[in-house]
Amino acid sequence: QAQLTEPGGGLVQAGASLRLSCAASGRTFSSYTSAWFGPGPGKEGEFVAAISRKGGSIDYADFVKGRFTISRVNANDTVYLQMNSLKPEDTAVYYCAVRRSLLVTRRENEYDYWGQGTQVTVSS
Repeated sequence: QAQLTEPGGGLVQAGASLRLSCAASGRTFSSYTSAWFGPGPGKEGEFVAAISRKGGSIDYADFVKGRFTISRVNANDTVYLQMNSLKPEDTAVYYCAVRRSLLVTRRENEYDYWGQGTQVTVSS
């Protein structure tokens, strides 16, 4: 079983940048596809970005393309979400999630383990 922790949230002004990180423990991190979920009406919100085990496949939601970048460092068991040009509508609790499959997916019910979430607040 994987345990995920997500430091890195906070309060910033519109236009600022923030980097979220998700540290994994309990299993070999490099065996998991990873994703971030954020703003949205569901419990874990809306799909933001996903990255495959070795970073060869990446997917972004349209509303973050060109502003957010997902990356991972398997040696550190960590996945990152660099958030630039933040907008007030990006305000949400952001969750890190991982799944054992090779394939990236936008479907939250296909992820096996979740972090506790980190609050990102963007003021106008």
